[in-house]
Parts: sequence; structure tokens; C-alpha cells
Amino acid sequence: MYQRTVLVVEDELLIRMLLVDTLLDEGYDVVEAGNVLEAVAALGLRKIDAVITDIDMPGGLSGLDLAQMISSTHMNIPVIIASGGHRLRSEELPGDAVFVPKPYRIENLATMVGKMTADGGERLAG
Repeated sequence: MYQRTVLVVEDELLIRMLLVDTLLDEGYDVVEAGNVLEAVAALGLRKIDAVITDIDMPGGLSGLDLAQMISSTHMNIPVIIASGGHRLRSEELPGDAVFVPKPYRIENLATMVGKMTADGGERLAG
């Protein structure tokens, strides 16, 4: 059986660790990135089935920049964008990205990833 891979892009180490542990427990393979450049490198090296990214990131590029890059180059990869400092409407999101406000329940994100990556599953609307 194919193990789906989720890229978690989060600069806050504790949040990233919680997300990674939860997704691993759910049976996903997980790739971690602490900023957008690390995420772009991971996208170039591995098959990624879904991305969870925070908006505010160090290094000059945001999670929105990453989502825009993904929507223009890897259109089939679903993206969940999370933020505690921003509130975005669906028309402000690139591609089919979905916005989730922080604080969120980690288990809910794992469920969203499951729905977004299921074979033949429908994409979530923002």
C-alpha cells in the first residue's frame, strides 16, 4: 500500500513536532521544513501528497508564497495554510488552498489531509 507523504512547513518547532507526531501516528510519511526554501527543496526531491504550511515564515518568503508556487507548478498537491495572525477568505488563497485559523485541533488537520489525499477523494473547499 502506498504511504502518502505530507510536507509540514512550520518555523515553530513545538507546533511542527506536534503536527509531525500526529501525522506519523495516522500512518503518513512526513517531511519537515522550517522555512519556505527548505520546503521548495523538499518538493524538488520527493513526491509530496499534501502540504501544511504556516503563513509567517523566516527568510523573506511566506507560506502564501509557497502555496502560490505550488499552485503554479504542482497543481495536484493540496495545500492547507494556517495562521494565527491572518484571516484569509477563499478568494484570497492561491489555487485550491484551504485556510485554517490557529489555534486549530491537530487531529482536525490530520482528518483534512486524509480527505484531501484519499484516492478519488474530493478536494475541500475553503
